[in-house]
Order: sequence, then C-alpha cells, then structure tokens
Amino acid sequence: MKFFKNLMVVLVWLLLSYINGSLVATFFRHQTFYEDPRYILFIHMVINDSIMLTVTITLYLLSYIVYRINVSFCCFFILIAVFTTRNTPLNLASMAIERYIAICEPLRHTQICTVRRTYIVIGMIWFICAAPDITDLFVTLATESMSFFHGSVFCLQQNVFKDPILAQKRLAFDVIYFSCVFLTLVFTYLRILFVARALSTDKMLAKRARNTILLHGAQLAMCMLSYISPSVEIVLNSIFPQQGIRFANYLIVYILPRFLSPIIYGVRDKKFRKYFKMYFLCNRCRVNVKIVAPANRDDE
Repeated sequence: MKFFKNLMVVLVWLLLSYINGSLVATFFRHQTFYEDPRYILFIHMVINDSIMLTVTITLYLLSYIVYRINVSFCCFFILIAVFTTRNTPLNLASMAIERYIAICEPLRHTQICTVRRTYIVIGMIWFICAAPDITDLFVTLATESMSFFHGSVFCLQQNVFKDPILAQKRLAFDVIYFSCVFLTLVFTYLRILFVARALSTDKMLAKRARNTILLHGAQLAMCMLSYISPSVEIVLNSIFPQQGIRFANYLIVYILPRFLSPIIYGVRDKKFRKYFKMYFLCNRCRVNVKIVAPANRDDE
C-alpha cells in the first residue's frame, strides 16, 4: 500500500510537471507574453508551484523511505517549501489587483501595470514571504547547539523550529497575511461586480474577470488548508487510525490547488490557449516526423 501511494504521488507530480513545463515553454517561446504583467505573474506562480511540489514530494517520499533526515538538510527543504507555499496567495492577490485595474481603470492600466513594476512586485512577494522564516532560522541558530544540526529528525517545521514563541509568531503572521489577501480578493471582486453592472460595454470581459477572481478565491481557500492541515491530520488520525489520512491530506491540500493554475490560464484564457495548442501541435508534428523518417529510410 505504501508503494502504491508513493507511486501515485510520483505519477501525479510527473503529470503536473509536464503540464507546468508546457506552460512555461509556451510563455518563453512567445514574446507577446513578456510584455503583459498578467502572464508574467501567472508564469511566476507556475514556476513557484513547480518548485513547491518538487520539494514537498521529496519530503513526502523521504518520510516513507528513511523517516528521519539530517536537520540541516531538513531546514533547507522546510524553508524552500514554506517560501513557495506562502508565495502563492500573494501572487493570487497581485493577479486580482491587476485584473481590477484592467477593468476599473482601463485608461491607466498600461501606466500602472508595467513590466518593471511587475518584477518589483515579484521581488516584494519573495521578501515578504521569506523574512519571517529567515528570522526563525536565525533564532534557532542562536538557541540550539551545533550538535542539534548534525542530528536527524522527522522533517516537520515544528520539529526544527521548536521555540514556542516562534510558533506564536508564525500564527500571528499567517492570520494577518491571509486576512490581507482575503480582503484584497473580496474588494477586487466587489469593485469589478459594481463596475460591470454600470458599464454597457465589455460586460463579458468583466464577467470573465469576476469568474477568474472567484477561482483565485477557491485556490486561496485550498492554499489556506496547508496551515490548518497538520492539526486536522492529528485529530483525524486519532479518530480513523490506519486509514491513509496523511496521504489523502497531502493530495487535497498540496496537489489539488496546483491543478487550478493550468485550468484558469491554460484552458480558460483565449490568448494563452491559442499558443498552448500551437505548442502541442508543433510537438506532435515533430514526433510524427521522427517516426516517419526512419520508416522511409527502411523502405528505401
């Protein structure tokens, strides 16, 4: 059963990696996406989610294979996983704000949402998400002996950054952080809703923007599950022991939200869908050429 679960996780990771890799390749092959802040933020989220999935799946597999790993390696994996997990909600909020400006301030959109400012926003996202946990690392380095970092633990955040004050700090930060992101999504959705009702034109564009923000909200809700899932997992394991709670929890909390990004942009967005199809058609043509060419040589 453990082998089946690990195999399923690896197969899902390979599928998502292929989809995300195709999205990234589509973006970098067409310069039209380089100049659009919307797609820059999107591809940043895809790359960020790919890194997060790779790190968390590595930790998931290691927990089954070796159970305990070196504390120093665990710190590295935990920090990368936390950074990338926290990046996603802020990226969603940034994308919602960009849609809000495009619908509610269309004449100023090109002035406000520039490529340079988009990259500055991405840098700020990484700084905001990394700063709290970098301080956790410094506190742990100051309070723990070097022998602790040479030891081994079951790789969880609470097993490495053990100070109770750090846990309270993380809780306070997460509450403020998610509250701000949630309020941003609600504000942008309501503003777009009111503007769409007032406009006599571009109602379809406004409707699609509203639906996109709703999907961002659903994705945010699933991302927020990652912060309460450890506690929920402990409770469910005590009620339903040996029922694969940890496996189901991992699929729902970490894997499922990452399927939404390709749906929102790879399928729903007309412009990206057009180039996405072209990418797959080109790849299919290349495969057919490679198959036919050797056959022709054999006939000769």
